[in-house]
Amino acid sequence: MKSVIDTHTHTYVSGHAYSTLMENIEYGKKNGLEVLAVTDHGPKMPGGPHQFYFNSLRAVPRVVEGLIILRGCEANIIDFQGNIDISEEIQNRLDLLLVSLHDVCIRPGTREDNTMALLRAMDNENVDIIGHAGNPAFDIDQEKVVLKAKEKNKIIEINNSSFRSRPGCEENCLRLALLCKEYGVKVVMGSDSHFCTKIGILDNSKEILKAVKMPEELIMNTNRHKIIDYLKLKGKLKDM
Repeated sequence: MKSVIDTHTHTYVSGHAYSTLMENIEYGKKNGLEVLAVTDHGPKMPGGPHQFYFNSLRAVPRVVEGLIILRGCEANIIDFQGNIDISEEIQNRLDLLLVSLHDVCIRPGTREDNTMALLRAMDNENVDIIGHAGNPAFDIDQEKVVLKAKEKNKIIEINNSSFRSRPGCEENCLRLALLCKEYGVKVVMGSDSHFCTKIGILDNSKEILKAVKMPEELIMNTNRHKIIDYLKLKGKLKDM
């Protein structure tokens, strides 16, 4: 399965990642990427950057070493109302916005609480991708989440790193992928790389999508125009 996009990557700015953006770009090129999103953690993550960092991402050129750069953030959902730790003003300046539940930023709640957090987050028109929704630390009603993603035209991530860092996620990701296939919801594979050599490495996510025979048209990684066109339809990437 061809993949030319990585929509979930971290630099040392995230506080617990270990590579620079230029190192990520170098390995992204080596690993066959055409589009690289830089999506460092939001400021509520311990060790995470100040909001000013995201405000200044426009200093990063659109194309570096032939690689298209998407200036983004993996924002933290901070309550069960779906609020996130990036201001609306800065959200409006980003090319790509992932939102995720992290147990160091919000204590896991009931199934209903966790589900509501994701449903409410998807009401935010700036949100593009729901990050690692297969995380077993946060029990959710996957069908409700997938149906909301369909309603709001959001993308569900199959997170490659979760298979190593979140025991029990494989079964969750498999069910999630099956629901996305059933309801025709877009999916994206993200490396969630915290070190440059992992940029664009999506083998675990690919196995899940192959296992469910995910239609190619629902997989956003296979052609750079898929993610670019999706974002442009939302009024983003006005310089492209």
